[in-house]
Amino acid sequence: MPARPEAWLSSPAVGATTSADWTRHALDRLSEAGHRSSAPRAAVVEALAELGCGVTAREIDEHLRGRGSRVGVASIYRSLELLTRNRLVTRVDVGEGTVRYEPLHPGGGHHHHLVCDTCGKVSAFEDDALERAIRQLSGRTEFEVSAHDVTLRGECPSCQRH
Repeated sequence: MPARPEAWLSSPAVGATTSADWTRHALDRLSEAGHRSSAPRAAVVEALAELGCGVTAREIDEHLRGRGSRVGVASIYRSLELLTRNRLVTRVDVGEGTVRYEPLHPGGGHHHHLVCDTCGKVSAFEDDALERAIRQLSGRTEFEVSAHDVTLRGECPSCQRH
């Protein structure tokens, strides 16, 4: 299995947000939207907060099983769909044919991804110059850009040493 991705919580744009803060935020937002609380959904939210950036439903399932939780795979997918519809989680495509998910920071923290073609590690990165270049490009087109994702592929430092 590929190495765990870097946690989004360590991202500078996210600042002082903790996994507990995001968990509370997500559960409060769902409640405000009229969704009843459930133990399986709360477990998925907590797992997402702990695992962070670019995780698969399978990784969430393995994490929960490792903690002794008996949340079914169908409940994980239903929870991820609900969290995505409520803009608490985003689907991340890093070009490997597997859907990955990550918590959306309430303050709008934004990052991109580095993917190791050898081991599959997914790491987050931020770059102000890249963001400026994307805004400038957007200003030169007639297309109104509402979002963007950048995924850079290559080989991580661990795989380069082998």
